[in-house]
Amino acid sequence: MEYIPLEKNSCYAPCSQLLAELGYRLVELTVVPQKESTKIQAVVASADTSKEIGVQDVAKAHRALLPKLMALLGKTEDDIYMEVSSPGMERNLKNAAEFQVFTGKEVRVWDKTVNDWVTGFIKSADTASVTLSKDGSDVTVTFENIAKAKFIHE
Repeated sequence: MEYIPLEKNSCYAPCSQLLAELGYRLVELTVVPQKESTKIQAVVASADTSKEIGVQDVAKAHRALLPKLMALLGKTEDDIYMEVSSPGMERNLKNAAEFQVFTGKEVRVWDKTVNDWVTGFIKSADTASVTLSKDGSDVTVTFENIAKAKFIHE
């Protein structure tokens, strides 16, 4: 699994800060310029990993993000097509940087070194590995050894 810093997108930091003030975390932000408009996709989660995010939360995040992104990109509302969504209950983590966003969340990762799923709560993560905690023991898996990762939803 590749680690791509979320801040690589120049709009990420100001949008993330805005959402943090509202009690949300920006998980993913994609800005794609097209012929006549700019397509934006944002994934937003609750700052409290024990809480799920609802439709009203997504709408609130959309209302906050749209003017911010218009200002950052120098676009009008007519020039932007934006979708904001929640990460979903069984999200596949696409970028290893997401582990830091979801500290405290229960996940499972396919560890290529043992050819099996390793499950646990995300205890910590850095740019090279994630540490999962389950039943009092910790397991650290490097991102290069993770084939895939997803939330566990009961």
